[in-house]
Amino acid sequence: MSLDIDMAEIAQLFIEESMEGLDIMESELMNLEPGAADSETMNTIFRAAHSIKGGGATFGFAEISEFAHHVETLLDEMRQGQRAVTTEAVDLMLQSVDCLRDMTSTLSDGPTDTTRAKELEIQLETMMQHASPVAVAAGGVGQKGSQDAPAGEPADDNSHVGSWDIHFKPHADILRSCNDPLRIFRELASLGELDVCAQGAENLDFEKLDPEECLLAWKLSLRGDISRGQIDETFAWVQDECELVIEPVGDATSQDESNAVDASEEASAEPVAAPASNEPAPVKPVAKAPAASQESSSIRVNIDKVDALINLVGELVITQSMLSRFNGDYDFTQLHILREGLTQLSRNTRELQESVMAIRMLPISFAFSRFPRLVRDTGNALGKQVELRVNGENTELDKTVLEKIGDPLVHLVRNSLDHGLETPEVRKAAGKPETGVLELNANHEGGNIVIEIIDDGAGINKERVLSIARERGLVEPDEELSDERITNLIFMAGFSTVDKVSDLSGRGVGMDVVRRNIADLGGHVTAQTETGKGSKFTIRLPLTLAILDGQLVRVGKETYIISLLSIVETIQVGSDMINKVAGSSELFRLRDEYLPVVRLHELFGIEADSTNIDDGLLVVAEANGQRIGIFVDDLQEQQQVVIKSLESNYKQMLGISGATILGDGTVALIMDVPGLIQLFHNKGGKLDMPATATA
Repeated sequence: MSLDIDMAEIAQLFIEESMEGLDIMESELMNLEPGAADSETMNTIFRAAHSIKGGGATFGFAEISEFAHHVETLLDEMRQGQRAVTTEAVDLMLQSVDCLRDMTSTLSDGPTDTTRAKELEIQLETMMQHASPVAVAAGGVGQKGSQDAPAGEPADDNSHVGSWDIHFKPHADILRSCNDPLRIFRELASLGELDVCAQGAENLDFEKLDPEECLLAWKLSLRGDISRGQIDETFAWVQDECELVIEPVGDATSQDESNAVDASEEASAEPVAAPASNEPAPVKPVAKAPAASQESSSIRVNIDKVDALINLVGELVITQSMLSRFNGDYDFTQLHILREGLTQLSRNTRELQESVMAIRMLPISFAFSRFPRLVRDTGNALGKQVELRVNGENTELDKTVLEKIGDPLVHLVRNSLDHGLETPEVRKAAGKPETGVLELNANHEGGNIVIEIIDDGAGINKERVLSIARERGLVEPDEELSDERITNLIFMAGFSTVDKVSDLSGRGVGMDVVRRNIADLGGHVTAQTETGKGSKFTIRLPLTLAILDGQLVRVGKETYIISLLSIVETIQVGSDMINKVAGSSELFRLRDEYLPVVRLHELFGIEADSTNIDDGLLVVAEANGQRIGIFVDDLQEQQQVVIKSLESNYKQMLGISGATILGDGTVALIMDVPGLIQLFHNKGGKLDMPATATA
């Protein structure tokens, strides 16, 4: 059932606020060290959880509010110094953050799935019902199960290890709190050999039976090397709703130490809902990367940026008033005033454009913030020690680019962790520190942002890459390639050096997808490597997808735009430098590399000034590790252009990424270099062009 319009707006507001809070929780949890809790950090985490709980309750999202309450309770114990910060507690908190993120992101889709939340609630309650080392050491009141421990010592859950006889008689209303005895039996069976014998069935009156009441008791025999603590943990969430006797087998002296547990003997925690009986017993999940924050239709803007925008609008009003006087009578003696006004208008327009774009700019830390958790979990799963270093996290880029670059970055980081960095043993044998280093760097270069993923691992095996590429027909058997070209073969579709598919290394499509996704953003990715010393992946992206730094080129009477990010150089060549191969394709040699020539006038079916290669220019452009020479009549100026979608106004065309309106009112098409390369390989494919390119 979908939400109505008002609730949808409320849900979106709550989702955005909660996602920010969950990002804060995750980031601060990663900063916690085992031991005593840092008060400032714990308060920050607690406030975020408290806000999510309160917001959920206020807006009627009961499932989220209830689960956040359990999380908040455990956090409060650590915040108050009643419980030590342990690795297990932090792991459980991180799993809870993942669960809250999943529950929150699906709010607008309908009812929230609480299966995972219920399992985590059980784990949270179990942890809270065990003695807290901090509280006991301080001489305070311990948690359940620790009341018999001497002052200053925690309860010893392993004082007896062996087989056990257990008498378990639930209270009649245990099923109403969703606690299922069968679930407990499955957990006990995972500890050792379990025999179960039901008692009390002979006294049941089936005509008066209430299906919501539990009227049976069970005698359990558990065999194996099992500690009392393991059994206590299994019954921890129902000990207030049953009579329970646990006796070690063959140890008569310990029978006096086994006491029936009744609900009235201890303070009760809130009822904990267990999953249905057909669900598996809770297990600790494999660490996973946190989900990327959901794309949002709104953005938070610093008030200083808004003030600057308002100030510029005021300047425009003043300039408009200055120029409006020329609507009436004026003479040439006022021409200098008109020129000053137009100059001021140009300056105000440029500043207004920059100010508006700045509103959409966000620090790349929003994308980098997920990686401390990802590196920690993935490193643990792979048995690798990894130090993450982040530089330039305050570098800003457009919100749209930021949201779409997240997945490619995750894949590149995973690739470095899985294939680049070695295990501590291998690193030590190679004379390296056992802890590998992974760097994430971001900085501005001109109108672009450059992101680097650097590791000090084993590097890419170039010989193996080239061998596989030749085996699969991606490279001719006798073709000579530079080291750079060989390294970047890993971005070709279907290429993979992975012998065994794992959860981390995909099926040979990942790096190709990374390259394509980055190309869709108007950028490109390259790889550099040095055997035994590591690899570096470099991503170059435009700061925004709305404005392009372009080079205007002319072919006949038409003007086209090529992104400066794609242009390598522009050269003038002679016909003696051109070679023709089978199929009438033209190649020219640029230093040590042969590049195909793409003639725009032939591709677009327009008339050029000249078809003689000596009379024009070749614009060398690069995309996806491949270069082409685009033959044009002339170069014009470089300028920023506002990108207009051709697909929404006409239709999508291979080789064209969009259009823009020039100062004289004409429409100029923006070249898509990857598309041009694909067209070239399509053996003479033609574009289905609109009837005219002018307006």
